[in-house]
Amino acid sequence: MQSPTYEDVIRFHGHTCPGVTFGYRAAGIAMERTGSVRAPDEELVVIVENDACGVDAFQVITGCTVGKGNLLLRDLGKNAWTLINRTTGKAVRIATRPSFSIEAIDPEFLPLRARAWGAGATPEEKQAYEEHLMAICDAILTRPAEEIFTIQEIEPEIPERARIFRSYICAVCGESVAESRVRMRDGKTVCIPCAGEYTRGW
Repeated sequence: MQSPTYEDVIRFHGHTCPGVTFGYRAAGIAMERTGSVRAPDEELVVIVENDACGVDAFQVITGCTVGKGNLLLRDLGKNAWTLINRTTGKAVRIATRPSFSIEAIDPEFLPLRARAWGAGATPEEKQAYEEHLMAICDAILTRPAEEIFTIQEIEPEIPERARIFRSYICAVCGESVAESRVRMRDGKTVCIPCAGEYTRGW
């Protein structure tokens, strides 16, 4: 089967941006360094360290998804991703270098984006934004890998395969909740939102 392309990633994500482009480049490097092919099931595991755009690229390129249980979100706020090949035991962690930030590539981009996304943006500002955006993404796609990322081969602790849990009924809202996510409040089984624990972490 042909490997997904950059265009496939953009189509899945919905728009072109530096974040998804970083993810696409990192995913390709990770696949190559671990000798992996796209996973139809749980042959690969991806651990992502943020919930940003690059995660979508890893889903498309590796075939790992939250639904299959082999895309694990450890939201540490870092632009970093780990790919583990269960078959070979090879694993690599890739993180963007601070020296290759968007601000470092193009200091004009973020102020220009703020103006282009503003209510009073002119056609010229929008056009300039698109040109700067494409130039940044091209740099991410073409610069040497070691200039953009730190790439570390690691000895992974391979996560167990996805499990199926029994369901409980929340005593407050009445909805079904997986056993692994229930909480006990005043001797009653409740879901995470009804326990008051849910937050995105900001």
